Amino acid sequence: MRRFLRHPVRLVPFGFLVAIAIGTGLLMLPWATSAHRHTPLVTALFTATSAVSVTGMAVTDTPNYWNGFGLVMITVLTQVGGLGILTGAALVSLAVTRQLGLRNRLLVQAETAEYGFADLRRLLLRIAGTVFGCELVMTAVVTARLRLAYDYSPGRALWSGTFHSIQAFNNGGFTLYTDGLVGFARDPWVSLPLAFGAIVGGLGFPALFEAFRQRRRPGRWAVATKLTVWGSVVLVAVGFVGLLATEWDNPFTIGTYDTPDKLLATFTQIALSRTGGFDVIGVAALREESYPLLIALMFIGGGSASTAGGIKVSTFFLLGFVIWAELRGEPDVTVGRRRIAVASQRQALTVALLSVALVTAGTLGLTVLTTDVRFNATLFEVTSAFSTAGLTVGLTPHLPASGELVLTVLMYIGRIGPLTLGSAIALNTRRRLYRYPKEQPVVG
Repeated sequence: MRRFLRHPVRLVPFGFLVAIAIGTGLLMLPWATSAHRHTPLVTALFTATSAVSVTGMAVTDTPNYWNGFGLVMITVLTQVGGLGILTGAALVSLAVTRQLGLRNRLLVQAETAEYGFADLRRLLLRIAGTVFGCELVMTAVVTARLRLAYDYSPGRALWSGTFHSIQAFNNGGFTLYTDGLVGFARDPWVSLPLAFGAIVGGLGFPALFEAFRQRRRPGRWAVATKLTVWGSVVLVAVGFVGLLATEWDNPFTIGTYDTPDKLLATFTQIALSRTGGFDVIGVAALREESYPLLIALMFIGGGSASTAGGIKVSTFFLLGFVIWAELRGEPDVTVGRRRIAVASQRQALTVALLSVALVTAGTLGLTVLTTDVRFNATLFEVTSAFSTAGLTVGLTPHLPASGELVLTVLMYIGRIGPLTLGSAIALNTRRRLYRYPKEQPVVG
């Protein structure tokens, strides 16, 4: 336990494993399915991992396979996974005891990346207020729309609004509709609240809180906040223009929509593609040239200490500044008149290269386990699993059990990997009392 207290970030993988194990056991129960039969272990494990890792990938027809109990379990697992296992436990402890001990403070700092935040009690309350407040607003808007425009019963409208709002803010991708959100692609009162919820949830609490606190003076934002907020804006803008251009006249996606509907559906799909996982325009019907764009957006993901996956926006753009400084021959990497520490550059490079290696290994493994599958489709599914985005081109439900296990491992690593790795590197930094002679090998 002392070792955990010295580096409490090591508890993060264990906490997620416990949640996945509990979720798997509950989903295997016969009263979790519509047919009242035991769910196979691999199917339950895949679904629980997908929910806890806020991925949203499914090997079953979610609205028809699971009954009310099963769907509630998926919702709870998504909320727990998005909020954070240790953060959620600390919130429960705070609600029961009205105070936080040293151990809980260390755990919350490890999971939220708030190493310098003095008042952890206030931080927890702020996190809880943001999460549940945003989900409540989204639920109210979507529920009202479903009730008034689609003639849903009050209970059905409230359940659908609550389910999809929790999924969207936590960047999960489970849906109560077999075709995803395609039926609401041209309805701004349903699609836009979910899209903006996914964007806010994907920024990360550190960046979100600082951006709000210094909203009138963005020039005073920390480098991480600037990279996350403005980087997210750039990614959404580039993705929007790129997807709109490639799918403009595709009759199987947005080709038959009028211009305003094309703009709405494309923006919503891009906002939900990076980590949200909802299918808005029919991902399986996209043109081949659209796949690299979505794969890149999913791989980058969202903000640090957020519900999003991927290598993180700040990591991607920090590496961009590193490359730019190297090309210009600059001795230092600077962002917004701030010099970036060499340790941060090494951490970003480590996270990015290890992520590339994991996606490559997963793609090769899935290729071996499947036959007659396009490479783009395999790469898309693997990237979606690792980045916890949850989008699919339809390959996942047809995978063998071994393929499901490959994606299960990738979803787990993708949820805890970058967070744990980045924090562990930061906490394990050590000094040597000596240095070896320097040598400059040839590069390129």
